[in-house]
Amino acid sequence: MRTVHRRAGAVRRPRVRAGLTALVLIVSTLVATPARAADAVDDPIPEMPTQSRLGLVLSEYASFPQSYPTPAPTDARLMRTARINTIMEVPDGSGRRAVPDLNGSLYLVEGGVPHVYLDVAATFAPRFFSGRGLGQGFGYVAFHPEFGVNGRFYTIHTELASTTTAVPDYAQPNTLFHGVITEWTATEPAAATFVGTHREVLRIGFGGQVHGIQEINFNPTAKRHDRDYGLLYLAVGDGGQGARNTDPQNLAVPHGKLLRIDPRGTNAANGRYGIPPANPFVGRAGALGELYAVGFRDPHRFSWDRATGRMYLGHIGEHAVEAIYEVRAGDNFGWSEREGSFVFDKTATNPCDRLLPLPADDDSYGYTYPVAAYDHDPAAGWNCTDDVGVAVAGGFVYRGRTLPALRGKYVFGDLVDGRVFYTEAAEMRRGRELATIHQLALFDTAGTPVRMRDLSAPGAPGDPNRVDLRFGTDAAGELYVVAKANGKVWKVTGTTEYASGDVGDVTLRRTAGAANWAPVTPEKWRFAGDQVILAEAGESRPGPRRPFEYAVLTAGPAWSSVRVDAQVRLDTPVEVSNRDVIIVFGWRSDTEFYYAHLSTDNTIYPHNGIFKVDNADRERIDHQWNGRSRGANPAVTDARWHRVRLVHLPATGEIAVYVDGDRDPLLTAKDTTFGAGRVGFGSFDNVGRLRDLTVTGTPASSGSLSGQTAP
Repeated sequence: MRTVHRRAGAVRRPRVRAGLTALVLIVSTLVATPARAADAVDDPIPEMPTQSRLGLVLSEYASFPQSYPTPAPTDARLMRTARINTIMEVPDGSGRRAVPDLNGSLYLVEGGVPHVYLDVAATFAPRFFSGRGLGQGFGYVAFHPEFGVNGRFYTIHTELASTTTAVPDYAQPNTLFHGVITEWTATEPAAATFVGTHREVLRIGFGGQVHGIQEINFNPTAKRHDRDYGLLYLAVGDGGQGARNTDPQNLAVPHGKLLRIDPRGTNAANGRYGIPPANPFVGRAGALGELYAVGFRDPHRFSWDRATGRMYLGHIGEHAVEAIYEVRAGDNFGWSEREGSFVFDKTATNPCDRLLPLPADDDSYGYTYPVAAYDHDPAAGWNCTDDVGVAVAGGFVYRGRTLPALRGKYVFGDLVDGRVFYTEAAEMRRGRELATIHQLALFDTAGTPVRMRDLSAPGAPGDPNRVDLRFGTDAAGELYVVAKANGKVWKVTGTTEYASGDVGDVTLRRTAGAANWAPVTPEKWRFAGDQVILAEAGESRPGPRRPFEYAVLTAGPAWSSVRVDAQVRLDTPVEVSNRDVIIVFGWRSDTEFYYAHLSTDNTIYPHNGIFKVDNADRERIDHQWNGRSRGANPAVTDARWHRVRLVHLPATGEIAVYVDGDRDPLLTAKDTTFGAGRVGFGSFDNVGRLRDLTVTGTPASSGSLSGQTAP
């Protein structure tokens, strides 16, 4: 059941087409589109990540100077403040942290202040190359666990093939650049800047400008006498050769593989490193002994759980699936025969038909599938080839001591839009349903809700919507967040819960009855017992785009901080996909208020979210909308009563909406436009009802509500 995915106990399947799509005549070109495959998968992971009530408090730790690619780039995505890739602690007990910048500098950070320890770009100039692919340049650094004694560390950098006479140890046809692993030996490991020697360990040629050697690292859980101790892992991409690339399944080449080498050995073909005898492909005919696991497209980041020793790897997808894998020796993750837990059809005539369900005999192929994954959810009309702007940033299982709420959680994110996620490590199990992905809230040290786009935006050159998110840890296992956009690093210094502040203690109950409500159109409403019933669908009205029909609660005070508890039901038939009800709050006038839209449909902008009407068309303000095609998972999909809780804290702008008693909010937002107002209930053009309404909060001062008028 590898194509079954779970959210909050529910089991749903990817959306698969029921039959062949008819040929459609494109009038402008008189060309028919190719027939669609009957079983092509359009939405491989229907569930969106669930919003967590848990939030991380981020404290700025270090800021890095502007750096520039070589040569000057033509791609705006390479124009960042500093292309810093991670942060790690130097394993010598000094407390220094190392940060590599793709543009060439290796920084050490002491007391939050960075300085250049080694200029990798200058060392290898003019061959050093960082101005084209997103991962080109000085990509990563790994310190030997005994660096404090032996002074050894290792780097990846790229060189333009046309500028060097060096011959790669392994190469793809028509090689454009080389990925080079270098060993450095510091004469004095404790020195502030590098003095010492270096030697080349391994050189791999790539036929494209992306998906080179992404990370190198040592297993931090290996002890001195373990067979894994001192062995260097290398995540090698497929060279960006496209969907038809077969190298990741070719055991005779290193491309699209995770390698494990002994950097101090000599039994490799080039004599500059060793092949560990315990590697899983040693002795297999036609296979490189360096291979540890195979079948990767872009194995971006990997780490080990310090408590269990399990290795997790974030893998950037081609067509639709961003995946986290648990990696074991000898695994085959399937690319380019598989993407995530789906067949990847390289021969498909229509590029929209790349993903197919697994065949009945899939177990015979021996592929390993993700333990967590999310998909791209492109905008309507996507041509199935352009970059959607989604890419996973692998992270770490938190095992530090200062943040108990994070323990056992694998924290990772999306490197493009900067969302920060977690899964429970205990849920990430091979061969089982995908672990639920939760989206973490973020706060600054003042307790203000923020997003990574907010934190990384000031002064960021290039694409303003691209965070370029990465993660790191220190020796104690504490967590850091990195953004290339403005070259800053934040430390996670605390946890908190979203919208958890005190709303006040004034409570209003027994609100039913026509005398307590002011509807837009009174004749459309019924009041029976404790129920407030919208019996006739509303109609569009002049003025800004906003809910067609609603009623404002006029009984009791207007509210500043407020919690609204109620049950709602949709009376529109379940066959109608875009049915909705709304909870109004912060209402000041018919063109000034907030509302939470609870809908069956989460695929269009105006549905299933939190919105603001401020004398203009409604504006979506929730954190769950992905900017393209999806919002929070559907709030109401049936004809039953559903419990709803809405919390609004105007002082911080926090808004949270909970459904059916979930501890985690379905929707969150931050906005400070309206500091006080009344509450209400309604819909756009559907019918439904509300009961058991209780409002708790702090009454608003009269001065904050001047100009308020009933609808």
